[in-house]
Amino acid sequence: MAEAKPIAGTRPLAPKPMSPHLSIYRFKINMILSIMHRVTGITNYFGSLILAIWIASAATSEQAFNTVSSYLATPLGLVILIGFTWSVMHHMLGGIRHFVWDVGWGFSKEAVKFLSWASLIGSITLTAIIWGYALSHWGHALSLWGAR
Repeated sequence: MAEAKPIAGTRPLAPKPMSPHLSIYRFKINMILSIMHRVTGITNYFGSLILAIWIASAATSEQAFNTVSSYLATPLGLVILIGFTWSVMHHMLGGIRHFVWDVGWGFSKEAVKFLSWASLIGSITLTAIIWGYALSHWGHALSLWGAR
């Protein structure tokens, strides 16, 4: 590659600074959660598709609703539903975190770290509360669905 030559009568170009390499650059919690905010946004599209299928089955017939509900009641279905719930909660709290920054608050290192951890812990806690309640009433719901 050819070297850049200075224009006559000007100073020579200074060497360009190098970006930190991944091997020496440490990821921070806010960086990881920023990436996860984007990932959960994409994940929510697929979860919304499952939700739309479930609602459409309810509008179609009782048999279709029972079929979709029985698939969602399997262990894999529960893992998907719990993961989708966490994704929605994490994306929601991440959106609130970004909104706080958009209005100009929480830019100190301590505040960024606090908001990041609060977002992560809050999403896990909200998911546990939602599914704790749902699973405590699961038997009743299954008997209503006829999927038991």
